[in-house]
Amino acid sequence: MRFVIAIVACLAVTQPAAGQGFTPQQRAAIVEILRDALKNDPTILEDAIAALQARDMAREREAAQGAIAANRDALVNDPTAPFKGAARPTATIVEFFDYRCPYCKRMNPVIAELVRADPGLRVVLKDIPILGPASVTAARAALAAHRQGRYAAMHDALMGLRGEPTEAEIMRVAARLGLDAEQLRRDMADPAIAQLLDANIRLAQTLGIQGTPAYVVGNELLPGAVGPEQLREAIARSRQAQK
Repeated sequence: MRFVIAIVACLAVTQPAAGQGFTPQQRAAIVEILRDALKNDPTILEDAIAALQARDMAREREAAQGAIAANRDALVNDPTAPFKGAARPTATIVEFFDYRCPYCKRMNPVIAELVRADPGLRVVLKDIPILGPASVTAARAALAAHRQGRYAAMHDALMGLRGEPTEAEIMRVAARLGLDAEQLRRDMADPAIAQLLDANIRLAQTLGIQGTPAYVVGNELLPGAVGPEQLREAIARSRQAQK
């Protein structure tokens, strides 16, 4: 790769005047050099693609870190956002999820175990119902249950559903949890809950989140169903950064 770049640079230096570009003969020579180089060593192209991907990933990380810093309060200090874990945390995970997302369902016991094992950890829960009307219904139900002090129970029940979170199924879950069904229905229709969900979606978009689940830990954005060890390492880094 360095050999090819060096030849191209030499050709560029021989231009008759700055800004005129390569002559047709020079362009043909460069194309032939590149063609021969790629035939003889295809790893040149692989290295170039890998370098471009690494550059793009670095830019995405920088953009995400800037967005996280700019929206810190909305992420970790929103008094309307439900959470699990420590009231006075030493580390915080912000989870973006959808109740119909199978990967979110798989991650729910992972998150529960992290909270159980780490008394200083808080998990802030940001529902972004992006998978259709049933997702919106489930999200409204969980936030309505929050007003009755049963968010965590409703959250875990909805994550554990094997079928669709229809309103009928949600009401069966509510009865099992001892919730006031009429109050739940009223609260589900409250425009304030719709506004909260819209705010969650806008925040996710600002951070560049393109799907669920996604996790913000410290200054890091971790997209997808990451493993518990990756989350623990991010938690440790966030605590170290606070010192």
